[in-house]
Amino acid sequence: MTLPVTDNNAAAAISANWGLIAGNGDFPFLVLEGARSRGIEMAVIAIKEEASPGLERVAKRLHWVSLGELSRTIDLLHEEGVKRAVMAGQVKHNKIFSSIRPDWRLAKLLFSLPSKNTDSLIGAVARVLEDEGIELVDSTKFLGPLLPAAGVLTRRAPDESEAADIAYGRGVATQIAGLDLGQMIVVRDRACVAIEAMEGTDETIERAARLAGGQRLVVVKVSKPRQDMRFDVPVVGLKTIEVMKRSNATALAIDAGRTLLFDREAMIRAADDAGIAIEAFAPERVAGDDTQKSAAKRKS
Repeated sequence: MTLPVTDNNAAAAISANWGLIAGNGDFPFLVLEGARSRGIEMAVIAIKEEASPGLERVAKRLHWVSLGELSRTIDLLHEEGVKRAVMAGQVKHNKIFSSIRPDWRLAKLLFSLPSKNTDSLIGAVARVLEDEGIELVDSTKFLGPLLPAAGVLTRRAPDESEAADIAYGRGVATQIAGLDLGQMIVVRDRACVAIEAMEGTDETIERAARLAGGQRLVVVKVSKPRQDMRFDVPVVGLKTIEVMKRSNATALAIDAGRTLLFDREAMIRAADDAGIAIEAFAPERVAGDDTQKSAAKRKS
């Protein structure tokens, strides 16, 4: 006898279709919370070298994998019935390319890549997942409120000098991001002090502070010209403000609709307390780029 599909059965079926591939930081927790608010309970594949042990307390279905275990990740997603997956949480670039021990499937994929940058690698993984019937979904799908609209987010706007550094920095940073070298630069008097590479945002700001010798700095973080919102989305948070305060960085420019603000209220409050200006700008448009529209118009 076939049982009727109840609301509970339907909700369970929807949950069974969703998976989360979790890296480090708060991002995976926020995705789980956002999905749960829509009645979706995700299966979690957590990367041992990166993900927080705290996920075990909040995820009802969780499996641990090592960074290079692509085949096992796919097998687990199939076992959980996952058809749609989200990648959330950073995997440090230096770990991807120096500490990774790939299984045969990932080794084959790495060998086939024309270039070994992060976009190429994660994009190739996304194609493998799609070939397996698993759609990789926009990582911000459940986090719309954390994506700022264009405008000044803090009590004070950037002053004239900071605005000039931001204008210069956005042009440079967009070019750098287009080469997949990094998505953030630190500027002083319309000169580039530091460019983000594999070390990440906070360490780049600290390096710039050492180079500048305590002089005032401006931080500019952008999305890539054709930002794939499924992975490697720009993120700033409370820790970013704390590092900026220590480094005498007095203004932060980000891309509207393409940058996640973790702990948004606490972050902006801390920026106001420190006298730091934060402004979000419409991303630079490039020919054939329709990601702005997809970033602004979220799937429900």
